[in-house]
Amino acid sequence: MTIGGWITLILSVGSVTVLLVWCIWKVLKTPEATRHLHGELDIDTKD
Repeated sequence: MTIGGWITLILSVGSVTVLLVWCIWKVLKTPEATRHLHGELDIDTKD
């Protein structure tokens, strides 16, 4: 593989890995995230 291929591979895999870690971090460490969770009975469709 050429050096350009290695750079593209490392940047692609690295950016997806960073995005995954950031998303997991946000889900686990955001304290007010549980306030935004709703069940089926909490949703009023006004029907």
